[in-house]
Formats: sequence, structure tokens, C-alpha cells
Amino acid sequence: MDALRKEKNYTIDDIYALPEGERAELIDGKIYYMALPNTKHQTLVMDLSYQIKDHIKRNHGECNVFPAPFAVFLNENDRNYVEPDISVICDKNKITDKGCNGAPDWVIEIVSPSSKQMDYYKKLFKYRTTGVREYWVVDPERELVTIYNFEKDSMEEYSFDKDIPAGIYEGVSLKIE
Repeated sequence: MDALRKEKNYTIDDIYALPEGERAELIDGKIYYMALPNTKHQTLVMDLSYQIKDHIKRNHGECNVFPAPFAVFLNENDRNYVEPDISVICDKNKITDKGCNGAPDWVIEIVSPSSKQMDYYKKLFKYRTTGVREYWVVDPERELVTIYNFEKDSMEEYSFDKDIPAGIYEGVSLKIE
């Protein structure tokens, strides 16, 4: 009888030991390597980050907006490390020089063909169970935004040509050009 092969359990130290320029995320001790983002991806990250930051600033809000690469340590163990495309953090006590300790309030991921499985399944579950309040999956290929509001236990979809309301901010809606 063959012994079961034991899969290596990685930690945040393994992420920090990656070669210069190589990016990966760590979910439950498993490393997921990240492809370089394309121009459309980066345009969406910048545009959405700007709209959110502008709203917060105009309304004298307390939250901070961080585009990737920005380290998020989802919980107290050393087996979960992600770099959401956009993190909105309202609790300043979570922010350190290294990144965010704990779940951001709002996370936005821009889907690429290589990240669909991660964004729609693995990260959805991980963000929900670690305390993220709202999670957006922006799919440029389908021109669709899927919003998971974990506080209200709801899921809604919006096409890019619609105003897209943010559930954690009253009266805020974003537009994807």
C-alpha cells in the first residue's frame, strides 16, 4: 500500500522568501502564484480606487483605500496572506507598515482568466469567513460586477453600464467606464 504523499504546508515566511518580483498569495497554507496584471486590469484598479478614495475624501470619511500590491494578513495564523486588487480598511488599528492585520471592510478583485477559480471560489469563502464585510468580483471579460454583501447575506450582479451601489457606504455608487 502506497503512503499518502503529504503536501507541504507553507507559511508567510515562504511568501517573503520568493524571488524578487515573483508574487503569490497564501490560503490555508497553500501557495497560489499570481500572473502579471494586464493593462485593462490595472486601469480598472486605478479607476475604482480613485472613485472610492474621492468619495471618502469628499465626505470626510475615515477609511483608507489601498491598491495591490498591498499585504493583507487575514487572520492571526501565518498560513493566510493575500493581495487584493483593492482593499478598503476603516479600522486604522489594522493598518501597519507591513499591510493590514485582519480582514479589510471591502475587497475588490478584478478577475483575469487565470484567477477565476481563486476569485469566485477560494477567496469568496476565505473573505466571508475572516470578516470582510463586502466583496466585489469585477469581471472585465463578462463586463459584470458580482457583489457579495456578507453583512446582509446577499449577492447581486451589475453590468458595467449600470451605477453600482456599494453596500457598506450609504449613497455611494461607482461607474465602470
